[in-house]
Amino acid sequence: MAILLNYLQKPLQVYVLSLCCLISICQGLTADGEALVSFRTNIINSDDVLGQWRPGDPDPCGWKGVTCDSKTMRVISLNVSNHKLKGPLSPDIGRLDQLKFLDLRHNNFYGAVPPELGNCTELQGLFLQNNYLSGFIPTGLGNLSNLQTLDVSSNSLDGSIPTSIGNLRNLVNFNVSSNFLAGPIPTVGVLGQFGSDSFVGNSDLCGEQINKLCKDDVGSQQPTGSQNMKKNSGRLFISASATVGALLLVALMCFWGCFLYKKLGKNDVKGLAKDVSGGASIVMFHGDLPYSSKDIIKKLETLNEEHIIGVGGFGTVYKLAMDDGNIFALKRIMKLNEGFDRFFERELAILGSVKHKYLVNLRGYCNSPTSKLLLYDYLPGGNLDEALHENGNQL
Repeated sequence: MAILLNYLQKPLQVYVLSLCCLISICQGLTADGEALVSFRTNIINSDDVLGQWRPGDPDPCGWKGVTCDSKTMRVISLNVSNHKLKGPLSPDIGRLDQLKFLDLRHNNFYGAVPPELGNCTELQGLFLQNNYLSGFIPTGLGNLSNLQTLDVSSNSLDGSIPTSIGNLRNLVNFNVSSNFLAGPIPTVGVLGQFGSDSFVGNSDLCGEQINKLCKDDVGSQQPTGSQNMKKNSGRLFISASATVGALLLVALMCFWGCFLYKKLGKNDVKGLAKDVSGGASIVMFHGDLPYSSKDIIKKLETLNEEHIIGVGGFGTVYKLAMDDGNIFALKRIMKLNEGFDRFFERELAILGSVKHKYLVNLRGYCNSPTSKLLLYDYLPGGNLDEALHENGNQL
């Protein structure tokens, strides 16, 4: 009997070991890993930073940008900043309930900030700045009692600043600048301690933090009778002065517009020729145009004053006709500073991917040394100014 047991011992050990491995394989990816795979699903990954996030792995701890706790093997940090990632943020990111740091800054994420982030109660740092996120700031972020840094600056967020943010006692860095937020800035809790730098670039915000009175505050200051008389007489004088000033301004604008059209048009043609001859590269957003970069640049070199169809504060527009009869509108915009390229290309990448019946298709752009040349579909119906004046004459 002992000999028989000894004989069966090794095969039995191998069987048990194989069974354990099989069970491990069947269990598949951890819950945190599944949440990350869901996060990745709708994201366009231009530099393949998420390419190694494989659902077949037992856990996500070896994935790029992911850090796990050495004991629990739970995800505690996700950092995929500066990778040109594009897409909406999955609400499944809220399943990472042990996450302490989330860094998605400097990408092309768009859509809403998931309210489910309020479930990540261990978060200490939330970095979402420099994306294209829109909608409201979720009130649930006020549940993140451990949060020390909240940065959602340079997005397209609107609505008001949730008062619940004031409950975050550990918050020391707060930035919502360069959005479209509106209304009074709450002063409850920690929100009263942040200065104007946290809120700049939101023209519809008001409050003591930015030294801008809200409408309700202005209305509460009732003037006396004598003050009303002085204000009324002052208003009459201001109205008369404003009317005369407006007429003079309109006349000056008409004269200046004609002057700029001739003057800037000539100068712009010279600058365009210099840019194209000085080296240019074409970036196309849609692959359905039967022209090479060389074909387009060759046509750009032939443009002159006769091809100008509009001059404005943001640039000069040319009519660009190709050899096969197709016509495009080319807009030349001067570069403003050293950081212009990165910001502009990011904006164009989003705009170039959008197709809508009320938007003129942006086909691509030409990157020249001193300017950007935007290539649009040409619409022969004139410009908005002409349409408004024509409609006005018909009324």
